[in-house]
Amino acid sequence: MQIEKEILALNAYDPQASKPGNERTHHAVERRLTAFGRGAVLFYREPIEAVSAEGVWIQGADGRRYLDVYNNVPSVGHCHPRVVEAIRQQVGTLNIHTRYLNAVVDSYAERLLSTLPAAIANVVLTCTGSEANDLALRVAQAATGGTGFIVSEMAYHGNTAAVTEVSPSSRPGRPLAAHVRTVPAPDSYRKPDEYPGQAMAAAVTAAIADMTRKGIRFAGMIADTIFSSDGVHADPPGLLAPVIAAVHAHGGLFIADEVQPGFGRTGDALWGFERHGIVPDIVTMGKPMGNGFPMGGMALGPDLLAAFNARDKYFNTFGGNPVAAAAGLAVLDVIREEGLIENARDVGRYLQDGLREIANRHLAIGEIRGAGLFIGLEFVTDRESKIPAPETASALINGLRERGILIGAAGAYGNTLKIRPPLCFGKEHADVFIEQCDAVLARISQ
Repeated sequence: MQIEKEILALNAYDPQASKPGNERTHHAVERRLTAFGRGAVLFYREPIEAVSAEGVWIQGADGRRYLDVYNNVPSVGHCHPRVVEAIRQQVGTLNIHTRYLNAVVDSYAERLLSTLPAAIANVVLTCTGSEANDLALRVAQAATGGTGFIVSEMAYHGNTAAVTEVSPSSRPGRPLAAHVRTVPAPDSYRKPDEYPGQAMAAAVTAAIADMTRKGIRFAGMIADTIFSSDGVHADPPGLLAPVIAAVHAHGGLFIADEVQPGFGRTGDALWGFERHGIVPDIVTMGKPMGNGFPMGGMALGPDLLAAFNARDKYFNTFGGNPVAAAAGLAVLDVIREEGLIENARDVGRYLQDGLREIANRHLAIGEIRGAGLFIGLEFVTDRESKIPAPETASALINGLRERGILIGAAGAYGNTLKIRPPLCFGKEHADVFIEQCDAVLARISQ
């Protein structure tokens, strides 16, 4: 099978194929597409107009409350009062760029760095994860003198021109840029006899050799450490150890993109890379840092930053502004004080167990995998062939939307549900999701 859709098109509203179910929604869709263009992306056959949110719930203009099992951006819960108050107080006091000293900004940088390995002692704050990843690529190029990068086959790392080139999922059907190579994600479902880490390390080594033959010097590898866009591949723990060893053996840097697996989502630790026992050269982060307030960052060792600064200068007017820093501090406080890493671990296990139970009744479920509150639910036409079944995933997504549950898809074929709710998601919410998945799948199979 070929990859047919870019990642943003998975489960996207198609105005040619579907019509909104009521006049208000139709008007809202037309208003959006008129202003933003006909290529603007909306979810679901019948798009949702969101008007407010709290915790794990989103309120629609239709008067219905939707259980959010998809959005990792409000990491500690929609409109968390601690984060809201921190932003409110700071925006009413001061918001300015980082060329002025400010205690809130410096406190956030210190707190953030204290969560990372000791070798990663500097941070550069940005406004988005895309900016952070763009900067990380530049740092790797400055440190190594190379231009070549390796990514997974369905990687997504952001929206700048440079980052889109290392985001194959954003450019399906188009050839890779000359300096980019891809390697398969560690898919133990379809390759159960392989040692995923060693197999991926071998693929990395082969990709570097191909670059060398083409006269391209290797700069590094950037990876989302749970391979979310590839369909969520978390296991086995430690799989990235031989991969980073291969990268270093050939003079490259390893960039851990923690935008999605970071900030406690895997239930093992604050950072996704920690479950693999590695220390990346560069760590990038974004959306969940501020629970929805735009912010991002790149953390790295002082020597790498000095090498970059010797060649280039970087300044981001609103990167690390005091309001963002206040939001970030509140997020770190809430994760610790509300035990959200532990909650992700416990509720994630509970949710996986419940999904495995209904899998006994629904043979279209091929595999349940993931870590913490980041779970992939893969659908196949049958378990023997393991042929992807994106039509089942799409039907379930839209069926759940009709029942007040929001979820999305991932993977090369759009056949895997990407389950990543706010970290305050509880067992009672998991029960609702499991029950409704069971009911919709039963209806689909009739």
